[in-house]
Amino acid sequence: MSQYILRRLLIAVPSLLGISLVLFVVLALAPGDPFSDMASNPNVPPEVAAALRARFGLDDPIYLRYLHWLGAMLHGDWGFSFTSRMNVDTLILQRLPTTLYVIGSSQLLALLVAIPVGVYAATRPYSLFDQVANTLAFIGFSLPTFFTGILFILVFSVKLDWLPFVYSTSIDATGIHWLAEQLRQAIMPVMVLGLFQAASMTRFVRSAMLDVIRLDYVTTARAKGLGKARVVVRHVMRNAMIPVVTLIALQIPAVFGGAIVTEQIFRIPGIGSLLISSILANDTPVVMAVTFVFACLVVLFNLIADVLYGWLDPRIALR
Repeated sequence: MSQYILRRLLIAVPSLLGISLVLFVVLALAPGDPFSDMASNPNVPPEVAAALRARFGLDDPIYLRYLHWLGAMLHGDWGFSFTSRMNVDTLILQRLPTTLYVIGSSQLLALLVAIPVGVYAATRPYSLFDQVANTLAFIGFSLPTFFTGILFILVFSVKLDWLPFVYSTSIDATGIHWLAEQLRQAIMPVMVLGLFQAASMTRFVRSAMLDVIRLDYVTTARAKGLGKARVVVRHVMRNAMIPVVTLIALQIPAVFGGAIVTEQIFRIPGIGSLLISSILANDTPVVMAVTFVFACLVVLFNLIADVLYGWLDPRIALR
């Protein structure tokens, strides 16, 4: 297993280098830069603007700028935010826990809903429960997160006044009251992301279970007198979870994309909202760093999925 993990780590390194190169070139060729507004500002002398551009290497060739950026990144220098007037790594570390909290909670909710519902629907195909679950799943992944987010705000915040629709980082409470308020304000964004992911996962879990439950070894296990619950849990679910792990890993980019929209709707101070504000302000160092962090998280979750493959099916780890 250790050699298997090492191989996956070695594969991840060139992937991240390739992703960083593509991101840097695209951002470098995009119109505008952090000092583009200075050209039309009469209060900034031209020589000052030229000195600043030379100081940050904005007039250097793209390959030299990329090598300087990569070297600085490897030494822990992620750049400087011209809008927030602080180091980019400090800015991201302030926002990243909130994003991971929302995304992690939504993924946990999606798994807690999708696996039991999908497994139960697969053991009773075409029953009333199966038909209701399929209908709700179709509705769930047909509605985009921005629509369900606004709908939740209208119902639970405006109409019923049960939940706050703006995420606050400065809660005036301590102890159990602070924890309760944190959970209360996270309910809607977590539900919006989690139920959207759970809808597609439910369909996939059901399909994977139906594929495995018809195999000969399952029929043999039941013919030997094993109980239905034991056959499903010990013999069917483990093999059916391998394609489900694939789906979860491939959905991670979509989850982060949905998190960007959700953070804008609920005003969550995460790195998704930081990315949008930095794009609007032409804050290129922050945009580059945030997109690279997203790429690293996607590669990390795919690595975790590969490790889970080896645990679910030991034959994979030996290849």
